[in-house]
Amino acid sequence: MTDQINTIADLNAVAGAETVTATGVEQPTPREPVRDALGRSYATGKRKDAVARVWIRPGSGKVVVNGKELHQYFARPVLRLILQQPFQVAGVAGEFDVNATVKGGGLTGQAGAVKHGISKALQLYDPGLRGALKAAGFLTRDSRVVERKKYGKRKARRSFQFSKR
Repeated sequence: MTDQINTIADLNAVAGAETVTATGVEQPTPREPVRDALGRSYATGKRKDAVARVWIRPGSGKVVVNGKELHQYFARPVLRLILQQPFQVAGVAGEFDVNATVKGGGLTGQAGAVKHGISKALQLYDPGLRGALKAAGFLTRDSRVVERKKYGKRKARRSFQFSKR
């Protein structure tokens, strides 16, 4: 055996990897920001049956959902609070304008979908925010959906009322 591996540099040359360090652990490549020509980041958020398409860009904190202002579309304060959570966790409240279109589901599901989309778009715009958003659980899609109705049942699990006579 004429080719002996004596150093990490020899190991990297044989393996073809430049990212292996002296500890032998491969270092992850840094994430790059994903922005379009207008300086926006886009992401899709989902919750229950609702699907939201979200664009964010630096601005004054204006949020538009389906062509309406935030307080018009989401009239309940709890739903507006849900949408502000990603910005507060990331520490960038009032720094981004949001434009979202959302379809399907009810208002609560739509608010959750927009929140998921905002979180994903924020981490694409600035990859440094990923740690805070992931720790808060905002990047994980909540996969719970309504269970389908089964035949022989009144609903998904509820049986018809029993009649003795």
